[in-house]
Amino acid sequence: MRDGVVYYLLNKPRRVVTTARDPEGRPTAVDLVPTEPRVFPVGRLDYDTEGLLVLTNDGDLAQLVTHPRHGIEKTYLAEVSGVPSRATIRALREGVTLEDGRSAPARVRLVQDLGVNAALEIVVHEGRNRIVRRMCEAVGHPVRRLVRTRVGPIADRRLAPGSWRALRPREVRALYAAANEPATSRSDESNPD
Repeated sequence: MRDGVVYYLLNKPRRVVTTARDPEGRPTAVDLVPTEPRVFPVGRLDYDTEGLLVLTNDGDLAQLVTHPRHGIEKTYLAEVSGVPSRATIRALREGVTLEDGRSAPARVRLVQDLGVNAALEIVVHEGRNRIVRRMCEAVGHPVRRLVRTRVGPIADRRLAPGSWRALRPREVRALYAAANEPATSRSDESNPD
C-alpha cells in the first residue's frame, strides 16, 4: 500500500449520514473514524441503513468500487414486513420495475420466516439510491431494518456498530481484484428458495 493512503471498514449505525459534512448537524460516517488523514466514504448507506462501509483517501479504489461498470456486489440482510412468496422472491431475482427503470437481477434468499415478518439476504451489484428498500417496497414488502453485511469480498461479523478498523492489505487487494474482475465471470445464478 502507498504511503499516506488509508483504508477503513466502518460498521455504520442507524441515524448516521454517509457524508463528510452534514448541513443539518447530524453525525456523519467520517466523524466515526480518525480525522487525519482525511478520508471519504466509498459509496453510501442511507440514514436508516446500518452496516459495512469503506472509507479511504484512495480515489482510484473509490472510483473502481462505486462505478456501475465494475458491479461490485453488496450483500444486505433485510427484515421486511410480511413473508414474501416464492413468486415474489423470483420477481426480486429477475428485477422489478421502479420509477427510474427496472432493477438489475439480484440474488435473493429467504433467511428466516418470522411469521408476520421475514429476513431476506439480498445481493445487488448496482448502486442506485436506496435500491434494496425500493425493490422490496415495489413487491409489497417494505423494509423494516436493513444491514449491509458485505462489500464485495469484505465482511466482518465481529465489528460492532459504530466501530471501525483498518482494512488488511489482503482485503484491499481483494477489493481491487473484485473491481477488476470481468462482470461476466460473476455468478448470476439465483439462489434456491
